[in-house]
Amino acid sequence: MTKLNRSLLNIAVMLGALLVLATPLRAQVSGDVIKIGIMNDQNGPYADNCGPGAVASAKLAVADFGGAVNGKKIELVVADDQNKPDVGVAIALRWLDNEGVDAIVGCSASSIALGVQDIMKQRKKPYMLAGTAGSFFTNDKCSPMTTQWMVDTYAQPKATVKALLSQGVDTWFFLTVDYAFGKGWQADATNFIKAGGGKVVGSVLHPLNTSDFSSFLLTAQASGAKAIALANSGSDFGNAIKQAQEFGLSQKQLLVPLGLMINQAQGIGLRDLQNVRLTTPFYWDLNPETRAFAKRFSEASNGQILNEAKSATYSAITHYLKAIAATGTDDGEAVMKQMKKTPINDFEMKDVSIRADGQVMRPLLVARIKTPAESKYAFDYYEITGTIAPEDAWRPASESACDLLKTQ
Repeated sequence: MTKLNRSLLNIAVMLGALLVLATPLRAQVSGDVIKIGIMNDQNGPYADNCGPGAVASAKLAVADFGGAVNGKKIELVVADDQNKPDVGVAIALRWLDNEGVDAIVGCSASSIALGVQDIMKQRKKPYMLAGTAGSFFTNDKCSPMTTQWMVDTYAQPKATVKALLSQGVDTWFFLTVDYAFGKGWQADATNFIKAGGGKVVGSVLHPLNTSDFSSFLLTAQASGAKAIALANSGSDFGNAIKQAQEFGLSQKQLLVPLGLMINQAQGIGLRDLQNVRLTTPFYWDLNPETRAFAKRFSEASNGQILNEAKSATYSAITHYLKAIAATGTDDGEAVMKQMKKTPINDFEMKDVSIRADGQVMRPLLVARIKTPAESKYAFDYYEITGTIAPEDAWRPASESACDLLKTQ
C-alpha cells in the first residue's frame, strides 16, 4: 500500500469514528420504542386519586417531548390493578415479558407496589411511585430501581402530628385501612406521637372500600381521644369524614387526615373540611407556572382538578424521558443513574435531587383548608401557610435502614 493510500485509509477510519461518535444512540432503545406502563386503580375507590387523570397527565408529558426521544416513539400502556396484588403482579410480568415495557409509573396500593417492585428490581427496570405512599419503599425495602415522587407515610404525618402536639392534642385514636399502606401510616405517625410525649389510646382496622363506618367511629368516639387520625384515602376517607360529621365527632374530637389529596377535599366539600390542617407536596394554585399547567391538565381531562399524584406522574415521566435523551438508551440501570445525578426541573419542582434511596427530595407545603366563604373561584381550597425544607420533611439518612444510603 502506498503512503498516499495509507493516509487516505487513516482519514477514512477517523471520519468513520467521528460519525459514530456524532450519531445519536438510536439503536440502543429496546424494541425501537420507549414504552411506559401506567398502573393504578382505574375504576375503584382510589380511581379519583390517579386513575384516568394520571393517564391524561402522562399524555401531556409525552406530548411535551413531541411523542419521541432521539427519534424513537414514546408509547403509553395503561392497566387497572383493581387494588389486588395478584392482578398488579400479573400485569407487570406480562408487560415486561411480552410487551416490551421499559418502565412503570405506579399509583397502586402499597401491597401491590411491593410485589411489582420486586419484579422491577430483578429485571432492572425503573419503577416510579407517583401516589403510592408507604415509607418502607425508601427505607428497609428500598430498591435501586424505585423512586418515590409524591409523599410517604413518614413525611406527611410528621408535620401534622408535631403541630397538634404543640397545641396540647396529646391523645390519639387511629381509624386505619387494613393493608400495608394504612398500617405503615399508623406506625410512622405513632412513632411521632410517642416521640413528642403523646399517647395512642386505641385503633381499629377497616376493610378497603368500606361504606359503613358507624361501628368504627363509635369505638373512636368512646375512646375519648382528643384526635382521631384517619389513616386511609380515596372513597374510604370521604365516607369516614362525612359519617363522622353526622355522628358529631368533630364537635368534641379533632378529625386528623394523614393522607388528604385535594381531589378528596373537592369531593367532601369545604363545609366538612374547613380549617383542617395538612401537609402536601403540591398545590395547583401556588404560582403562575403551576396555574398554567393546571389549566392545561383540566382541559385535557374533562375538567379534573390537578392533584398531587397526577402532577407527580407528569414529573416522573418527564424526568425519565430526559434521562433517556441524555444517555441515548433505555437501559434501566443507565437511565436510573442519570435520573439520580440530574436535578429535577419542571413546572412544580426546581433543582430537586433524587437521593440514593430513591426519595425525591422535594419540599412540602403546610396548608389550611379554606372555609366556604373564603373560597373565591374554582378549586380555591388551600391557604398555604408555610414550607418545610426537604431535610426537615423526609426521613434522615441517619435513621434509614436502606443499604443504598449506607454504601454511598
